[in-house]
Amino acid sequence: MPARLIILGAGSALPTRNNFPTSQILELRDKQYMIDCGEGTQIRMRQMGLKINRLGHIFISHLHGDHCFGLIGLISSFGMLNRTADLYIHGPVGIAALFEPQLQFFCEHIPFKVVFEEFDAGKNKLIFEDRSVEVHSIPLKHRVPCSGFLFREKTKDRHIIREMIDFYQVPIARINLIKKGADFVTEEGKIISNDILTCPPDKTISYAYCSDTAYSEKIIPLIAGVDLLYHEATFAETEQIRAKTTLHSTASQAATIASKAKVEQLILGHFSARYNDQQILLDEAKAIFEPVLLAEDMKIFYL
Repeated sequence: MPARLIILGAGSALPTRNNFPTSQILELRDKQYMIDCGEGTQIRMRQMGLKINRLGHIFISHLHGDHCFGLIGLISSFGMLNRTADLYIHGPVGIAALFEPQLQFFCEHIPFKVVFEEFDAGKNKLIFEDRSVEVHSIPLKHRVPCSGFLFREKTKDRHIIREMIDFYQVPIARINLIKKGADFVTEEGKIISNDILTCPPDKTISYAYCSDTAYSEKIIPLIAGVDLLYHEATFAETEQIRAKTTLHSTASQAATIASKAKVEQLILGHFSARYNDQQILLDEAKAIFEPVLLAEDMKIFYL
């Protein structure tokens, strides 16, 4: 099953008819990872008919309301749906102090644990890993401590060549080790190279999320060559001074980062409510980098 990026909200601070505040879900190897949880996140999930039984980890970039106002409501709804699996919230230092009193007030009797995993938003480091993926923090330039996230899929198992497995009578008990690269030794002591028994694994994917941030070339080596980059593009070039003042980016700046980082594809998001039509942002970005697409609420991108 291909990896999917599901956009639940592509707007910035002020919700609009078309764009709710920021939230998205990355689906990878039958697991779901939520990135930010703005107001209305669970409404979009319901509208899309998303099943969230595989959602175990939520990554919050920073403690501005348009990136976390939806969190307490989502957790409360999980409780009403009788969720029992622990939920892990990864966020900058201070997130536990902010949300634990709200959980005690609104979600005291939910049937699962909410575990806060705090990290230093000013450092690039591994903040989470499981069997499928590693997640690294990406220090961003904003008015409060803010971090992007780099999701890098771990190497997949090699593919078995069934005819060769049968020919060399490889026992079933050895198959998993061979998928991971082991050679096979026959009963006669002959070594059968793994290259004879398998073919290369499927390509792994990488995804970088960078919102909110002013233009910062410091992130370029951290996201270089990723398959997909989501970079905030709050403003058009006509609002460059406002972008600098509020520590946000223009669409042209997002495209410049994508170009210098040599990423495969760029998605623009976190649009200001002033743009009823974001075509101006897309056009400005396309003048610098392609391929580039606009994030849209309830749109799905395949990696």
